[in-house]
Amino acid sequence: MQIIAYLIPISLGLGALGLGAFFWALRRGQFEDPKGDSARILSDDWDDEPRP
Repeated sequence: MQIIAYLIPISLGLGALGLGAFFWALRRGQFEDPKGDSARILSDDWDDEPRP
């Protein structure tokens, strides 16, 4: 049962770390363009010139 005393703070710390990473990514704009360049490279719309 003593392992619970160690696992609960560790799991709360990992959860807080993940939440902090999520808010950091949200502030940096990581979710503004979900498709990104990986989808644009396959499209013919951007071959000659970018869209106005």
